[in-house]
Amino acid sequence: VQLQASGGGLVQAGDSLRISCTVSTRPFYRLALGWFRQAPGKEREFVAAISWTGRTYYADSVRGRFTISRESAKNIEYLQMNNLKPGDTAVYYCAAVRYNSDIGNSGYNEEGWWNYWGRGTQVTVSS
Repeated sequence: VQLQASGGGLVQAGDSLRISCTVSTRPFYRLALGWFRQAPGKEREFVAAISWTGRTYYADSVRGRFTISRESAKNIEYLQMNNLKPGDTAVYYCAAVRYNSDIGNSGYNEEGWWNYWGRGTQVTVSS
């Protein structure tokens, strides 16, 4: 499983940005997909996740502002980020794990639960 994130950039506070992650699998696997982020000097933290079933989960800090989605047929996941704040500045990483049911009772918000990682994409929000 290989992941490639893209779409990061420099925006102003209050702006919106959508980042995406292309997932390649050979053979085909049912995957849960997620996003984490790491700000300078801080540990990587959970942002959002989406089950193979489509159910979504969010960190409290982004709930209501960020939306995770996926196009399973194309193996692409998106993170739509609205009303961005300077505190959202970080390198954003996409992650995947083989999991064909809802992840609600799993350790999805823990970095070690995910098996596959892409290189990050930088998101910088200026005030």
